[in-house]
Amino acid sequence: MVIYGVSFLGACYILGQLVGEFLAKWIGVKANVGGVGFAMLFLILAHDYFNKRNLFSAEAEKGILFWSQMYIPVIVAMSATQNVVVALNSGLLAILAGVIPVFMCFACIPLLVKLTKSPLNN
Repeated sequence: MVIYGVSFLGACYILGQLVGEFLAKWIGVKANVGGVGFAMLFLILAHDYFNKRNLFSAEAEKGILFWSQMYIPVIVAMSATQNVVVALNSGLLAILAGVIPVFMCFACIPLLVKLTKSPLNN
C-alpha cells in the first residue's frame, strides 16, 4: 500500500531533519546540516533492516519502494532550488563556485571519451 510508503518516508524525513538540526546546533551553524541526506540514509538503512527480517507485506513493500524511488528526485530537486536561491543572493563568488566546476566537467567529457576503450567507441 502506498500509504505505508508515505508514512515510512515521513518518519525517515522527520528523523533526518532532527539529526540535521541537532548537528547544526552542535557545530554552531544557523541552518540544517545534511537533514535530507540523513533522511535518505535512514530510509535506506531502515528499509534494508525491515526487508531482511521479512517484516513487510508485499503491498507495503511496493508502497515503500515506490516512495523510496520518488524521494531522491523530489527532495534533491527541492534542495537544489534552495541552494541556487542562496547562491544567487550570496554574490559572484558563490555563483562562480557552482558554475566553474560544471564547465570543467563538461570540458573533461571529450578527454574521458578518448581515454575510454569501450566497444561503443570502435
